[in-house]
Amino acid sequence: MNVARYLPFVGRLLIGLPFMVSGLSKLAAYGPTIGFIASSRLPLPAPLAYAGAVAVEIGCGLLIIAGYQTRIVAVILAFFCLATAAFFHTAFADPNQTFHFIKNLIMTGGLLQVAAHGAGALSMDNRLSKSRAPSGGAARGG
Repeated sequence: MNVARYLPFVGRLLIGLPFMVSGLSKLAAYGPTIGFIASSRLPLPAPLAYAGAVAVEIGCGLLIIAGYQTRIVAVILAFFCLATAAFFHTAFADPNQTFHFIKNLIMTGGLLQVAAHGAGALSMDNRLSKSRAPSGGAARGG
C-alpha cells in the first residue's frame, strides 16, 4: 500500500474542513458576523461581504475536500486568506490578531502548494481526467 497516495486527500481535508466550519459558524451567527464585518476596513457592504465569505468558505471548502477544480479553488481560497489577513487581522498590537495574520499567510502558502501540485490521486479531478483521456484506439468516423 502506498501511503503517500493518501496524503494529498488528508491535506485537502485538513484545509477544507476549517473553512467549512467557519462558513457554517457565520450562518449560525449572522448578527455578530455582520457587526464584525462592518467594523473592519473592508470596502464592501457588510451583507455582501457576509454572503461572499459564506459562499467561499462553505463552497470552496467542500470543493477542495472533494478535489474538484482543485487548483482554481485553492487560488480562490489563497486570495480569500490574504484579503482576510489584510482587512481583519492587522491590529498588530494585539497578539491574537498577529497570530491570525500569520496563520492566514501560512494557509495561503499551503493553498499555493495545492494550486501548484494539484489534488492528487484520490480526487474528482483525477477521476475526471482519467475519464476524459483518449482510449488510444483509432477514432471512428461518422
